[in-house]
Amino acid sequence: MNGNEKITVVINTYNAERHLNACLEAVKDFDEVLICDMESTDRTLDIAHSHGCKVVTFPKGEHRIVEPARQFAIDRAENPWVLVVDADEIVPCALRHYLYEAIQKPTGFAAIAIPRKNYFMGRMMHSSYPDYVLRFLKRERCHWPPVIHASPEVNGRVIKIPSARQDLAFEHLANDTVADIIAKNNTYSDYEVPRRRKKNHGIMALLCRPTFRFFKSYFLKRGCLDGLPGLIHAVLDAGYQFAIVAKLIEERQEKRHSS
Repeated sequence: MNGNEKITVVINTYNAERHLNACLEAVKDFDEVLICDMESTDRTLDIAHSHGCKVVTFPKGEHRIVEPARQFAIDRAENPWVLVVDADEIVPCALRHYLYEAIQKPTGFAAIAIPRKNYFMGRMMHSSYPDYVLRFLKRERCHWPPVIHASPEVNGRVIKIPSARQDLAFEHLANDTVADIIAKNNTYSDYEVPRRRKKNHGIMALLCRPTFRFFKSYFLKRGCLDGLPGLIHAVLDAGYQFAIVAKLIEERQEKRHSS
C-alpha cells in the first residue's frame, strides 16, 4: 500500500469509546490497525470492529495501567514497523507521510521519538510540549517493560522529530480535568512507590522534589505562558511528586510501627 516497508498501528484500549472513532479515522490509511483490548465493558469493541480493526484481548485482571499489555500487542502485529497510539490521540496526515518516507530510506534507525501536544482547560500547554514519546519502532528490535511510565527498550539508533515540526506531533485529546489528574496522580503514585523503595526519601525530598517540579513546569518549561491553567497544572505536577514521597514515608512508618 505504501511502498515495500509496512506499518501496523497498535492501540491499547480499556473502555476507550470516548475518542476512539476519531483516533481510528486518523489511522485508517496505515497497512494494519490492531486493537489490543483489556476486556472493555463499553462500546470500545463495537467501534473497533466497525472500523475493520484486528482485535486481540489482553486479560485485565488487577492491572490498572496499560504497560503490561504493550509488548503483548506489539508481538501480534503483522508488519515490521509499529506505531503505538493511545486511544485518545490523533495521528496527523503529515506524520503518516513522514513515517512512510522515513522507512523507505536506508537510514539505519530503529525507533523514532514523536512530539505530542497536550491540552488542559482547553488550551495546548507550553509546559507539556514537546513531551516526546517513543512510539514508532522496529518491532523485532524493541521490548516494552511492564512498568508504569516505561519507555520501550530499543536495540539500535533512536532519532527524534524536531520539536519545531508541530505539524508532525500527536494530538492528545484527553484534556483532563483537575479531578482526572488528581485521580491519575493517585493511581500512578501507587505504582511509583515500589520503584523507589531503595531511595531514602525524607523531609528534604518531601519539600524539595515538589518545589523543583513546580519550578521546572512553571518556569523552565514555560508554563507561565499558559496563564492560570499553567499555574494550576504546575501545582498539580508538584502534588504528584509530593504524593510519591509522602506515600514512601508513610510505608516506612507503618513498617516501623508493625515491627
